[in-house]
Amino acid sequence: MSADQTARSCRSAAWSRGSKGNAYRRGGSSPTWPSDRTGLRRTRTRRDLVRGQRRWPLRTLLFVLISAHGVIHFLGFAKGAGLAELPQLTLPISRAWSLVWLAAGVLTLTAAVLFLTASRYFWVIGFAAVVLSQAAILASWSDARAGTLPNLVLLAMAVWGYAAWGPGGLHAEYERAVRTHSPAIEQPRVTEPDLLDLPSPLQAYLRAVGVVGQPRMNHVRATWRGRIRATAADPWMHFTAEQHNFFGDAPARFFFMRARRGGLPVDVYHAFEQGEASMRVRLLSLFPMASMAGPDLTRAETVTLFNDLCILAPGALLDAPARWEPIDAATVRAHYTVGSNTIRADLIFNAAGELVDFVSDDRLAASPDGKRFTQRRWSTPVRAYRQYGPWRLMSHGEGWWHAPGEPFVYIELELVDVRGSRTR
Repeated sequence: MSADQTARSCRSAAWSRGSKGNAYRRGGSSPTWPSDRTGLRRTRTRRDLVRGQRRWPLRTLLFVLISAHGVIHFLGFAKGAGLAELPQLTLPISRAWSLVWLAAGVLTLTAAVLFLTASRYFWVIGFAAVVLSQAAILASWSDARAGTLPNLVLLAMAVWGYAAWGPGGLHAEYERAVRTHSPAIEQPRVTEPDLLDLPSPLQAYLRAVGVVGQPRMNHVRATWRGRIRATAADPWMHFTAEQHNFFGDAPARFFFMRARRGGLPVDVYHAFEQGEASMRVRLLSLFPMASMAGPDLTRAETVTLFNDLCILAPGALLDAPARWEPIDAATVRAHYTVGSNTIRADLIFNAAGELVDFVSDDRLAASPDGKRFTQRRWSTPVRAYRQYGPWRLMSHGEGWWHAPGEPFVYIELELVDVRGSRTR
């Protein structure tokens, strides 16, 4: 589960004040779930999930504007090709220029459709459409100069598209980082004797999720949807996210989130590689809002790395650099080490062998400006186990900060998909 630094960094995007979160109560080993879940929406398509695009009015308005702009170009084609007189166009248009008007119209309409459908390459067509359209407008300036304004809008859309999906964006950097890691290779299958050295509650968990008989895991890809906030008084910010985790001697984690607040997209990229963590946030994929790195963030993200291991890839716990300490029939304490950081977490299980909570006092909460970190209790109760391929994993979870005073939930997640091998 992602860090609260994400939410805190996004607070500067014109937040309004909201309602307070619910207090956290846990009876025995099972959490009492809060009731404020109505904010989670279902993403309509897989494209929306991966690209972080919920349908929103501004997108539709821009589509209508650019589509109408594209259709108007066909008037220039009709006049130049002799298909219509169109006396409102006072300047003559040659047959050669009529083809430019036609091409500009087709490209502009294509760009509008690609923008509406969240195509990652719409910006390429958008730039080409602006060039041809503006050339045609300049050739008939007195008749067509009003078309410059929608061209400026289309240009701004194309610039955003380039920042969001082009080679210089955070998403492209995320994809490059994932590609640099070796593909998952076939691993030996887990057998019952492999579990015998683990505490009994952990053994029961691995059996319950279907690890036995499956190959050992060294990579997992997961997609999420949910909502996040910085404090109990802040409004929720909806997001979709994708992550890749790689296990082994040098564990790595790459997490990309696309959120939205006030209609504006916010890109968030977390990376944990070679024993160091970093996080960056950009508004509109262009404007830096936060950039964090350093030993405090690395320690905080080490807890997140282990949390992912427990809930997304339980089979990889067999080979994890962890020392296990049984606490009682339902609780196991783990000491997990990556590089110079050793963190501690309590794993709490129910009678069915399912992991229902993960509690750590080694998590670090970031200040609003991201420059200071405070050690604070952090928990991630999970529930609603269901089948994902060969594994039976949690499908819903939360992240709680147990701050002095009233604890609050800062993130709610739904696990949409999880796979144990890379999907290209």
